[in-house]
Amino acid sequence: MPREISFFDAYIPTLLLLAVAAGALAFAADRLLVRIGLYNMVWHPALFRVSMFVCFASLMGLYVYA
Repeated sequence: MPREISFFDAYIPTLLLLAVAAGALAFAADRLLVRIGLYNMVWHPALFRVSMFVCFASLMGLYVYA
């Protein structure tokens, strides 16, 4: 995959698009985990949400660049 993607004659880094996709994936997973009730067992929900986003973004970046 290229390092940059041309979007209407503007070059956008692939990692930016991956971060947006990871944010959407983390948001969907967050809604699912709220319905299940997992956050009742989590010590710090905001920290859990941020770490889930970082994990998704890192995994997607490793998949593209490795």
